Amino acid sequence: MTPRSRGAESGRRGRRYPAGEALQERSAEEWLESMIIRKSREEIARMREAGRIVAGVLDMLEKHVRPGTRTETLNRLADDYIRSRGGIPSFLGYRGFPASICTSVNDVVVHGIPGKERLKEGDIIGIDVGVILDGYQADAARTYAVGEVSETARRLMEVTRASLDAGIAACRAGNRLGDVSNSIQRVVESGGFSVVVQFVGHGIGKEMHEEPQIPNFGPPGRGPLLLPGMTFALEPMVNEGTYEVRVEDDGWTVRTVDGRLSAHFEHTVAVTEGEPEVLTLP
Repeated sequence: MTPRSRGAESGRRGRRYPAGEALQERSAEEWLESMIIRKSREEIARMREAGRIVAGVLDMLEKHVRPGTRTETLNRLADDYIRSRGGIPSFLGYRGFPASICTSVNDVVVHGIPGKERLKEGDIIGIDVGVILDGYQADAARTYAVGEVSETARRLMEVTRASLDAGIAACRAGNRLGDVSNSIQRVVESGGFSVVVQFVGHGIGKEMHEEPQIPNFGPPGRGPLLLPGMTFALEPMVNEGTYEVRVEDDGWTVRTVDGRLSAHFEHTVAVTEGEPEVLTLP
């Protein structure tokens, strides 16, 4: 589940800081770095177990993403799967969210609420899943094709997935958070699509949303230094058209303002001494 950005626009526009502000910017980076909770090996192991359940849900649901399926059916199947493995759905009841997963169809970017809607041939659907297991959380999302989809939809999903891979690859100790954000943005924009700026990735651990917020855009070389034990939910949200979105009256459903498609992929990732570790795998 995706938090709203605290200050998206200035970062996306590539704001230039006067030389006199450089020290203030570095001090802010150091302060934020100190706010990021680093996890022990034992804590990461617990998150990995929660992540296995998340991955299992997403694998299982793929078999049910077909024309005629109601999104509320996907929600019920996911809830049953999570609970049967000892987990708790992270999203259900979170700030009043009424379901165990998010189901975001076509122009819905994130936070779609499962209901009576039936999937149709040619739709795409983003499914976001969070699990709490033994007090630790994991969060991941995938966008699926419903039957045969347009070439644009297929390419949008491929580019979004590739941007997530690029962000994961940048989650190395010694890099800065801005390197992750910039890696995602470059893949998206080179593919001809737009990065959503109002909603961002986030730290994760005992809480679903921990520091830091992780924009999917911005200049490299800025932000907190990445250190082993940091755990992040990276989640590019990518629009076919404009980056602008709107929130519906239900307070949750986020749509593209131009009605064009959006895709969403996410993994929970740990920074290690070596290669980044994806924690939301089977």
